Order: sequence, then structure tokens, then C-alpha cells
Amino acid sequence: MKCPSCGHLESKVLDSRPSSEGTSIRRRRECLSCQKRFTTFETIENVSIVVVKKNDTREIFDRTKLTSGMIRACEKRPVSIKQIENAVNEIEAYLQSTMRSEVSSTEIGELVMEKLKELDEVAYVRFASVYRQFKDINTFMEELKKLLGDSEE
Repeated sequence: MKCPSCGHLESKVLDSRPSSEGTSIRRRRECLSCQKRFTTFETIENVSIVVVKKNDTREIFDRTKLTSGMIRACEKRPVSIKQIENAVNEIEAYLQSTMRSEVSSTEIGELVMEKLKELDEVAYVRFASVYRQFKDINTFMEELKKLLGDSEE
């Protein structure tokens, strides 16, 4: 690690601890040349996820877009923003853990539906009706029957 005071390339680590958010490691260092102390932060570099849409276009994963879609589905339902944020965090963590650079929008949609089914069944049906683009009342009823079959088990 390059010393910010003298530019020497070697230092020793005096103390290491997780940052307050737990997303990085804070290291207290001392330059081996001038003995000045300085702090560095190490963070995990997340791989950019590219979403492959149904029409084969690609765009960078946008958690804000995901959050707003889930908020829209949960509108006027007893689901807190915190619950939605937690679900989005879990989805994003899962996508990062796959270590794939490209993920289909279909896979993301299925993950969202799983989370919404756990949070609120009405929000799930709202999202599914837009996501699955129900053509008529019969396809909508089929989805409702699946939901009712799952909740009875």
C-alpha cells in the first residue's frame, strides 16, 4: 500500500476491523519508511450484472427499478419498505452469488414473484398479472388456483 505522505510502497497493518456497515474492512497502517499512520478501506468488488431482456437487449442491473416494481405491486398492502428492501437485497445477493455476468429478466421476475408470494399474496398476483401478461381471465384464474393450491399445502 502506497504511503500518502512519502509514497513508499510498503507498510504494516496495525489494526483490522469490519466497518460499521460490515461491507468493508478498515485497516490502520503504518509506513515502514516515514512511520506515518494512515487508514485504508477494503471493499469487495461486485461484478456488474447485465440483464438480458426478452427481446434480447441488454442493460445493467438496476436495483432501483426492481425496488420500484415491488413497491408498485405492494401499494396499499401491509408490506413495509423495509421488507421490500430486504427482499431486493436477497435477490441482488443471490444474483451476485451466481457469479454470472448475464442474467435473464425472466429469472429475475421469477425471483421477485417468489419473494412477493412470501410477503403478500395480493402483491404477488398484481406483479404476476403484469409480469406474465395474462391474456384473459382464464390464465388469471389458473395462476390464482396455483396460488391457492400452494397455500393449502
